[in-house]
Amino acid sequence: MGPDIAYLNGDLQPLAQTRISPLDYGFLYGYGLFETMRAYGGRVFLLDTHLERLYHSAEALEFPPIPSAGELSGAVTQVLAANGLKEARIRLTVSLGEGDMVPNPATCKNPSVLVTARQYTPISRETYARGYSTILSTVRRDSASVLSRLKTCNYLGGLLARQEARRAGADEAVVLNEKGMLAECSASNLFLVTDDLLYTPTVESGLLPGITRQTVVEIAGQLGIAVKVEELSPEALEKADEAFVTNSIMEIMPLTSYEGALVGEGKPGPVTLRLMAAYSRLVATGSTGLHACER
Repeated sequence: MGPDIAYLNGDLQPLAQTRISPLDYGFLYGYGLFETMRAYGGRVFLLDTHLERLYHSAEALEFPPIPSAGELSGAVTQVLAANGLKEARIRLTVSLGEGDMVPNPATCKNPSVLVTARQYTPISRETYARGYSTILSTVRRDSASVLSRLKTCNYLGGLLARQEARRAGADEAVVLNEKGMLAECSASNLFLVTDDLLYTPTVESGLLPGITRQTVVEIAGQLGIAVKVEELSPEALEKADEAFVTNSIMEIMPLTSYEGALVGEGKPGPVTLRLMAAYSRLVATGSTGLHACER
């Protein structure tokens, strides 16, 4: 099949012709979930873990039964093959499906499943060597909300934070929770390094617990790097020796400036570089032995 082929509810079809009902609750109310994954050499990294998170979230949001892991894995594989992709960014979206115009999730009987993929060109080595700049967003996470811990289609907070970063000429935006403590960034999880200890905010701080986040925590343990998962203040970032952000697409990105000031020495630090190298080795081996139970 030609380029830009999508999977929708069991069928492969040209993306330009793919249509979802205007009464789909993902469109009407953001009642949906998604996973963004990366393929290396035609293999989707940690696909099973992404699906595990999807099913956990679907259960939390009381979805009707969604297709099996085998079906969803097959859909992802089909889309990659149909588009002739080896290095790819893949998005798997599952919404509650079509329902009554008057809000009533019980009227949604058949979830919609959409898989799309595009060629992915990795971020340049120069960008990783320079690191990301970041600002403090005015957007806040609600640490008490279950939605802060689920990857839902209601993604407006992250988009607003990212727009703030772009307007400021920054790469990312740090997001605090309603208590003024560090939560995450607009589209990534946050790590700090101080005195060779690795810190990351707790899930209870109002963050989306990332698959890459948990993988980094487990890699750190294998490397003998102590990890502290705790509530962190913005001052902890200001005083950190190193910092980096993570997600499934960019992997581990050094964070070298915050609010116009250098983080540490303003370049990727030694702990960050060790973790980046170890993550690259993990991807290269094709191993999924590190099991990311959180995200």
